[in-house]
Amino acid sequence: MRPGPVPVRRTPPGLPVAGPHLLAGAARGMDDRGMSPDDHVIRAVRPEEWRQAKELRLLGLQDPAAPVAFLETYEQSLAQPDSFWQQRTSGRGGLTRQFVAEAPDGSWSGSLTVLIEEAGSLDFMNTVVRQRQGHVVGVFLRSERRGTGLIGDLLAGGLDWAWAQDPPLERVRLCVHENNLRAQAAYRRAGFRATGLVLPFATDPSAKEYEMDVTRPQPQPQPQPPARS
Repeated sequence: MRPGPVPVRRTPPGLPVAGPHLLAGAARGMDDRGMSPDDHVIRAVRPEEWRQAKELRLLGLQDPAAPVAFLETYEQSLAQPDSFWQQRTSGRGGLTRQFVAEAPDGSWSGSLTVLIEEAGSLDFMNTVVRQRQGHVVGVFLRSERRGTGLIGDLLAGGLDWAWAQDPPLERVRLCVHENNLRAQAAYRRAGFRATGLVLPFATDPSAKEYEMDVTRPQPQPQPQPPARS
């Protein structure tokens, strides 16, 4: 996307969550373990989970919205070798991170990936990247989880990771198809705003997609102690 009550389930030992959620996550109501309000865990994908990542991606590519959400087809992805999927979850030297919303039963309800685009590199449109930035891609949520706020939790997890990068990222962007109105609304609720940049959609140049971004949060000023009289 080129953008009942259950007991608290703690993240298993050694399993990375998305981050401290002091900024974006807190705004979405997640706690400091990366837990979303309905007890999903927002966490990073581990390299050995490439089969689960493949399964969720193939499910997304069969969604009715897939033609305006993804740049490849189900058939193209199904034909990819295992090495392709293993590379996708490898992190590529720290330049990408995939996040999932894991349900209490261990199933994955949704996913997204954040790419780091280095200043001076070429992006997917062969345009020079002007500043070090993040790029959200591959956003997908199972149909039964849409409208629950879970997509905002996933985005918050990805943003927390992005803002923790060193050197810092100045902004995080995504691109969304002109007809994908539901996704546009979800991104606006998560703090993304249209930049004004309009691009041809890669698989159909007669269609357009809009760039949206969110800039790096500014540190909150610390309250000063009252002056002594």
